Amino acid sequence: MKHELILCIITAHGDGSPQDPSWWQLLTDFDGRIGGVREVIVESALSAFIAPSDSESLLERAYSDAIERVDDSDETRIRLLDAAYEQFSRMGIRRSTMEDVARRAGLSRITVYRRFATKDMLVEHVVRREFRRYFDQFLVDIEKAQSVADRVVLGFVSSLRAIRRNPLIGGLISAEPDLLVPSMITDGGQTLATVRQFVAGQLRREQHAGNVSSDLNTDLVAEMMVRVSTSFLAIPSHVIDLDDDQQLAAVARQFLVPMLETRATKLAR
Repeated sequence: MKHELILCIITAHGDGSPQDPSWWQLLTDFDGRIGGVREVIVESALSAFIAPSDSESLLERAYSDAIERVDDSDETRIRLLDAAYEQFSRMGIRRSTMEDVARRAGLSRITVYRRFATKDMLVEHVVRREFRRYFDQFLVDIEKAQSVADRVVLGFVSSLRAIRRNPLIGGLISAEPDLLVPSMITDGGQTLATVRQFVAGQLRREQHAGNVSSDLNTDLVAEMMVRVSTSFLAIPSHVIDLDDDQQLAAVARQFLVPMLETRATKLAR
């Protein structure tokens, strides 16, 4: 309803273009009077930042950015993303507004809206940058891996470590689990499917390189790997110390690496 109301007002006022000054003034005035505009429904954003509606997921975009070493040269945009990251990390996404971000960045609200038309969009770009930073480090770490088994172990350990220790994403899991976790399990499996597609793509690269059997069901193996990883993120463990990289590596070697074997590879031994 909120989105529909905003859309109706925008389309009825000026030309509806973000470049129309009347549009920005209206949005600013409306935002100042009604707190509902400030608090865009973030639950949808948390699903959207991992699995947007278009064909390329945010994970894939972040990975491509890391591979291609894409850099952002817009200083104002960087300033806003830095401010949003700090604001979301300190106060959480739900309790933060676009005005809070503008104040922390030392910029006007109109400047924020010109770069990011909605709070959902701002959240998406902040989290995308965090995934990009993770992939930057992951690509450095992965060079140390000598085999596909090592890469599976490293991927499992580094992903849990990076997410849990990230002030923003890890903070959401611990401080706002009612916001993040439901978004992962009530979206029809879209979030898990997107991550699974990404992992399956990495496994297919290993297949093409001849590192795993061509008979391996990459989608099924990726599904199981992602569900194991997600369970550790969503539910605390009383058996495994999730802050102990050696324990996590042992779990990955005992339970995840064997998933790479097929009946054919076992018979070939």
